[in-house]
Amino acid sequence: MSRDTLFAQAAAALGYSFDGEIKIGGNYVPLLRDGHTVYLSGQIPRVGNDVVVAGRAGGEATLAQAQRAAQICVMRALALLQRSLGSLDAVRTILRITVYVQCTPDFTQHSEVADGASELLFAILGSAGAHTRTSVGVLQLPKNATVELDMVAAVE
Repeated sequence: MSRDTLFAQAAAALGYSFDGEIKIGGNYVPLLRDGHTVYLSGQIPRVGNDVVVAGRAGGEATLAQAQRAAQICVMRALALLQRSLGSLDAVRTILRITVYVQCTPDFTQHSEVADGASELLFAILGSAGAHTRTSVGVLQLPKNATVELDMVAAVE
């Protein structure tokens, strides 16, 4: 099964379409390619005009909601890659993701939030979804998003 088909199945399972415009919020580009490396700007769990998971993990957002936010962020990043490359089959490997979690001071499950993103990358890309990762807790994120994720990928 192609990665593009797996992506479409993951989108359906999440209950969202990532076919529309992937909005960005400023004077920057959502991705930049340098040779075989693509750098993707931070993605928040926005679908259309709506941030669908907002608030602090450990407060307004549960761990499960924060993991879902991380999955939506990954789907946005993969949608940008798919559009840029023509197909996710052109991804050689995901080199790195950084997952920022807006959370309460006592929340310590940053890695578990990031697992939502990591597991989805493996489900869609297989071994090409292998990546290095950092997850950190932060005080605030744009639009009160629970999670923001950036990515670096090696591509054909």
